[in-house]
Amino acid sequence: MISIISKKLALVIICSSLFSFSPVPGGEGFEIYLNNKVVLQQYGSDMNTIRTLQLVATKPADQLMIKYHHCGEVGKNRIVTIKDAQNSIMKEFRFPDGAIPVAAMSVPVKDIVKLKKGNIALKLYYTSSELPAGRMLALINTAAGVQTQP
Repeated sequence: MISIISKKLALVIICSSLFSFSPVPGGEGFEIYLNNKVVLQQYGSDMNTIRTLQLVATKPADQLMIKYHHCGEVGKNRIVTIKDAQNSIMKEFRFPDGAIPVAAMSVPVKDIVKLKKGNIALKLYYTSSELPAGRMLALINTAAGVQTQP
């Protein structure tokens, strides 16, 4: 009898742990790809950590692709912005409203690299109607050995 009760209790515990810890569909996060290869990916509380995006050995045809997740919502009025260390806008890339919740935004790497003059820090930001204050996604390093600060 105790064996049957303990087996049922174990089954209940296993089932409840599977369902209570399963991720909620949607959620906020982003992915950054360089030529279709994931180079940065952050979700949830990890989004408060700013990482450095390495664009050191790039070619003129390279593409940076950004996918931003808005908790399952379609992004509207999407803008990818490159700013300098003083948060001055150096370049904006505007994208049409997404047709699907995670529509990709593609930026030519050469357009970012040519902004780098001297030892200035570049920052990658994303803004949309769903995120009007914007979010800094990453620091950008375009030269070997150059350290950038947030």
